[in-house]
Amino acid sequence: MIEVVRERALPRRSDYDGLSRSWRADIIAGITVGVVALPLALAFGVTSGVGAGAGLVTAIVAGVVAAVFGGSNLQVSGPTGAMAVVLVPIVARYGAAAVIPVAIMAGGMVVAMGLFGLGRIVDFIPWPVVEGFTIGIATIIFLQQVPLALDMPKPEGENTALVALTALQTADWSSAGESLAIVALVVALMVLLPRIRRSLPASIVAIVVATVLVARLAWDVMTIGPIPSSIPAPSMPVLDTATTSALFSAALAVAALAAIESLLSARVADGMTDTGRLNPDRELFGQGLANIASGLFGGMPATGAIARTAVNVRAGARTRVSAIVHSVLILLIVLFLGGLVAVIPLAALAGVLMVTAVRMIDRRSAMSILRSTKSDAAVMVLTALATVVFDLILAVEIGIAVAAVLALRAMAKSSTVMPESDDVLESALGAASVDEISGEDESRLMREHIAVYRMDGALFFGAAQHFLDELTSVADVRVVILRLGGIRVIDASGGHALEEIITSLQARGIAVLLCGVAERPLHILEAVGAIDAMNAGNHVFSSLPDAIAHAQQHVRRHLAPRD
Repeated sequence: MIEVVRERALPRRSDYDGLSRSWRADIIAGITVGVVALPLALAFGVTSGVGAGAGLVTAIVAGVVAAVFGGSNLQVSGPTGAMAVVLVPIVARYGAAAVIPVAIMAGGMVVAMGLFGLGRIVDFIPWPVVEGFTIGIATIIFLQQVPLALDMPKPEGENTALVALTALQTADWSSAGESLAIVALVVALMVLLPRIRRSLPASIVAIVVATVLVARLAWDVMTIGPIPSSIPAPSMPVLDTATTSALFSAALAVAALAAIESLLSARVADGMTDTGRLNPDRELFGQGLANIASGLFGGMPATGAIARTAVNVRAGARTRVSAIVHSVLILLIVLFLGGLVAVIPLAALAGVLMVTAVRMIDRRSAMSILRSTKSDAAVMVLTALATVVFDLILAVEIGIAVAAVLALRAMAKSSTVMPESDDVLESALGAASVDEISGEDESRLMREHIAVYRMDGALFFGAAQHFLDELTSVADVRVVILRLGGIRVIDASGGHALEEIITSLQARGIAVLLCGVAERPLHILEAVGAIDAMNAGNHVFSSLPDAIAHAQQHVRRHLAPRD
């Protein structure tokens, strides 16, 4: 176990290879990411219901811990939109205080995932599910900002779409003009500033301009309010049996999201740079520790953040020092600029998140999926809808389940059973050495009394009935040869279907020969009793000529006149 922990969890000197050459670039990248992350940490803390201070604590504490212990050199972690979406119903049901034990419990689960080697879990999530999941999250984040954009408290409710609709119906439109103007200003600046100069931190500039405008015009709009001027001391919440039981399902959902989103984000970073391969198990371990630490310091659950990680890579980061610098910058802002942060209007944060939500959707990827196949398009759309209507974890489960069913359906359709071609039979006849049978007799026997079928693809539960229907209705012949060399996948249902085929044909007086069965399928056929169902134990052959020679002898014995 100690070796497992050392291999999958502990930091190592190689994490900082090349730092002597890249430290300047790492510091600059860290400052760049910190500037981008600050408004997002504030906004996600507010929109999740735990407060801006908790968002800042999470960016600082979880950001450092995940950077040191995680499995990616360039991953940047902190509060994210997806996690805020999951936390909203938890806060609505159990209160903001419940987020701390949920973060600690979820962190423990993610640590266990890493130690048990579950880091490859993300490899089993299809691309349409990931895109649909992202579209759904972006939609929810956008809808969550509707009450803030209208400068009103969030209406009661857990479903984001219904809450946004309620806000639109109950808003005081006579006083919402100022907050909507702030949103419009922030959106315009975030869209236009990068076109003027890409290096400008558009979100920070937009928030500063909006805050100054509100102060100069003395607009009465909601602001962030006081935030802690320091990081709280760590403390362990009381986790009795009743609390643990009540919050277990919530912690499980948070853990699943933390694992999936972090691994997806790290995989994106891995594909954007050559700074070392991702260690997925260590990434889970590091993210689990980050969530535990965040909870102990009063923060919210964290994950790897795709947008911030991408900024980190593009800013030239080469080691995990950049993610550490990003957290240190936010800490300095909390310690020395907390008073300025307190007067930021919430409508400005709403504008930042609305733009962020729109930019989360990769339109090129979405259109590629829509143009690919109907099945992939259906999976993406269904996952997106399920994310908005239900919740994120259920949406991923639905998407994966639908993708699996459609994949099995496609595999079943690609599985075929058909008469062997004349060219193959002619070649096999030429190689079949049967004494006292002329070429003319061989052809007649094959034409009148022997049928050869080739089975390709997968013989599994999805295709078993298709094979059964095809082969139990063969013409009235003496021998059926089944070529199974093209079968690479077989399960118990497929083996049982083949047993039924053999039994049905033999009941009609038709002998069944198997040809070219690979070792693994043969083992399964033996296990389910398909081989035992054959009337003769020597009806399994390695080559088609041998099977044809045996079939010809069998037919001649049946046709020979009886004394």
